[in-house]
Amino acid sequence: MFAPDAVDDDVWGSAQRALDTAADRLNLDAGMHLVLREPKRELIVHFPVHMDDGTVKVFTGYRVHHNLNRGAATGGVRYSEDLTRDLVRAFAMVNTWKAALAQIPYGGAMGGVIVNPRLLSDKEREGLTRRYATEIGVMVGPDRDIPMPDVNTGSQTMAWMMDTFSMHHGYTVAASVTGKPLAIGGTRGRREATSRGAFRCIAAAARCRGVGLSGARVAIQGFGRVGSVLAEMLDQAGARVVAIADDHDAVQNTAGIPVSGAVDHVQAHDTVTGMPDTEPMARTDIFGADCEIFVSAGVQHQVTAEMAETMRARIVAEASNSPTTHEADRILADRDVLVIPDILCTAGGFVLAYFEWVQDMQSFFWSENEINGELDRRMEDAFAGVLAMSQAKGVDMRGAAMMVAVERVADATTRRGLYP
Repeated sequence: MFAPDAVDDDVWGSAQRALDTAADRLNLDAGMHLVLREPKRELIVHFPVHMDDGTVKVFTGYRVHHNLNRGAATGGVRYSEDLTRDLVRAFAMVNTWKAALAQIPYGGAMGGVIVNPRLLSDKEREGLTRRYATEIGVMVGPDRDIPMPDVNTGSQTMAWMMDTFSMHHGYTVAASVTGKPLAIGGTRGRREATSRGAFRCIAAAARCRGVGLSGARVAIQGFGRVGSVLAEMLDQAGARVVAIADDHDAVQNTAGIPVSGAVDHVQAHDTVTGMPDTEPMARTDIFGADCEIFVSAGVQHQVTAEMAETMRARIVAEASNSPTTHEADRILADRDVLVIPDILCTAGGFVLAYFEWVQDMQSFFWSENEINGELDRRMEDAFAGVLAMSQAKGVDMRGAAMMVAVERVADATTRRGLYP
C-alpha cells in the first residue's frame, strides 16, 4: 500500500504517511488518528537454535499487533535477512487495513525471523520454526493472533507452528495458524486465491472502464505463482496475453501468447527466455506494451516514474506488494489510468486465510465451489466499496481504499471506546 520513490528505506514512515493522508481526507478525530498511527504491541525475541554442526546460533524474531478492535490479529511470518522491526510494523498496519477493506473480522499482525533460510537444512529450519513459535506463543492463538505464510515460509512452516502450539496445549489446535497442508486443516482453493481475487478486481475494473475482457490485450510483469495462475484465468475469460516478463527477461507476441505453453515452459526452465511462439523484448519495454490491462505481479517498486510515462494500459492491477512508486502513482493518476491498489488487488489470499480459520473453528469444511463463490462475492463487494468512495470523494482508487479501511477501523474503535 505504501510506495516510496526509490529504495524502501522508510517503510514504516511511508505506511504512517498513507494513514495521515486518509485521516486528513476523512477529517478523522486527532485522538483517533494517534491511536491508529502506532502498533498496539510489539515483541522482539532472541532465541538459540542447535545447528547441524553442533554449534548454537542466536536468531532475532518479531511479532507485532497493530490494531485488534475488529477482531483477532492475523498476518504473515517472514524469514528474511533484511527483515526489520519497521518493516514488520508497516505490514502489520497494512494488514489491519486489508482486513477492514475485505470486511473480515481481523486486525493486523506481522512477524518473522532475521535469517537466510536457504542456508538452513530442513532440520535446522524446523528447529528455528518451533523455537520461534514457542517464543511468540504469549501473543498467538486462534482467538488472539493467527499467523499465516509470507516470504520464504509455506505450508510446511505453518504445519510445524501448528504442531508446536498444539503440543503446548496438549491437543490439536488447527485454527492456531492458516496456510496449512490440506491434510491437517488447510483449505481448498489456497493456490489460486490471490490470483482469483486479482481477477475479480480486474473484471470489475474492466466493466468500470468499458473494456471487454474477451479480446482485451494483457501484459504481465512477474510470472510466478500469482502471475501465471492469473494469466490462465484471464486466458479462460478470452483475454489475449501479449507480453510476459520475469525478473530478468521478457517476451511478446502481439497475436497472443499460448498461456498453457507459457506456464509449462517457465515451470520447466524457470525463465521466459526461449518461450515457444514468442519473440524476445527488452524487459523494460513491457511497461509500454500496447495493451488495455497491465498486471504487476513481481517484486516491489517495478513501476517507476520513467515506466509510468511509457504506459499505454488503461488499467494497472497491482497483484503484488508495493509494485508502484509514489511518483509513478501520481503520473498514472494524472493520466487517468485506473490503478487497482495492492491492498485491494492482493486481498484474495487474505480472505482465504479467514475461510481456513472459520472452517477449522467449526471443524466443518467447504467445497471448492463454495469457497470460490464466497471469495468472488467478497472481492467484488470490496472493489465496489472502494470505487464508490473514489467517485464520491474524487480521489484515486489507492486513496479511496485507504479511506474505506481507515473509516471502518476507526468506527470499530469508537464504538468499543477506550479502556478504562
